[in-house]
Amino acid sequence: MTTVLRQSYLDAIESAFRINPICALLGPRQCGKTTASKQFIDLNIYNPVHIFDLEDPDDLKAFENPKLLLESLDGLIVIDEVQRRPELFPYLRVLVDRKPSLKILILGSASAELIRQSSETLAGRISYLEMTLFSLQEVENAQNLWVRGGFPKSYLADNDVNSFRWRQDYVRTFLEMDLPSFGFNLNPYMIRRFWLMLSDYHGNLFKASELGRSLDLNDKTVKRYLDILSGTFVVRQLQPWFVNISKRQVKSCKIYFRDSGLLHSMLNLQNFSALSTSSKVGASWEGFALEEIIRYHNADFQDCFFWATQAGAEVDLLIVQAGHKKAFEFKYTNNPSTTKSMHIAMETLGLDQLTVIIPGNAAYFLNENIRVYGLERYLKTSQG
Repeated sequence: MTTVLRQSYLDAIESAFRINPICALLGPRQCGKTTASKQFIDLNIYNPVHIFDLEDPDDLKAFENPKLLLESLDGLIVIDEVQRRPELFPYLRVLVDRKPSLKILILGSASAELIRQSSETLAGRISYLEMTLFSLQEVENAQNLWVRGGFPKSYLADNDVNSFRWRQDYVRTFLEMDLPSFGFNLNPYMIRRFWLMLSDYHGNLFKASELGRSLDLNDKTVKRYLDILSGTFVVRQLQPWFVNISKRQVKSCKIYFRDSGLLHSMLNLQNFSALSTSSKVGASWEGFALEEIIRYHNADFQDCFFWATQAGAEVDLLIVQAGHKKAFEFKYTNNPSTTKSMHIAMETLGLDQLTVIIPGNAAYFLNENIRVYGLERYLKTSQG
């Protein structure tokens, strides 16, 4: 299988090490973190190199005594699946304080928020990088990326059948093995049902009570399940943006599968033909394009919102960085038009411009403040 060089992440790791002695490369399981670490090692920036994989029973056992294992090492230490040993973090602080030239690259499959709960002692010594799945800026086949998603083994599979089977296996392994290994004590059958039902909420408001009634679970448990899937990079909770207006505004978060391929696996959409005739095609494309725009703008989850009123005015994505708002609507159409909702949003949110993202390579204005961009064109030419 072809290996894709993800140079931007290699540059980001090198840049992080200029600031802090520890770099945490975080992302979903099988997103390419281990491959990227090997590519970084091949740059021969730091030597010698010592690699530990905490999925290897021997390495995991060796870390029962981290001081004995690590104190004599120099150069670069790479520790894969670090969330399996959260008690390791205080020792890493001592280690880098004693050896200023030492660099430690840790790889984890839990979000920075979950990792930080165990790594507060590393404040001022660690940089966090989130590694996403393949994006349209890294690969050429937009249709395959949308249908198969961005997991390397799924996107690069020989055909749609093998890609779909890989994703089915991924879901099974994730639920039955990975989540328990992260320390979550969950019923695999129940969390699978929850994840399956969540596919119906993709692109829509999350309704904990509605889901809870269907699963015979209380709201607290339902929200915990959602937080776990968010914290392991499977689901995005897009929070609402509030402004001081008289109109009643939506207060629930919206839910998106962060990988379109996993969404299609849950919906049993095995190829583009099945997807293109599905009632979910519009919602699927919206989530796919939304993730691409967020990655393009290097937006942290805390920078990303949607806005909506009870009366129906809305903006699909609002990125707020350094006090500046970038607003996006996503339309699975070749001929979008201006709507009353767009004008209300422009006025209420004080927007200078609203960008409507559609498939393809188009670029034109609907009026002086509302511009249409094909997704591929925007990612290649826009500076935001």
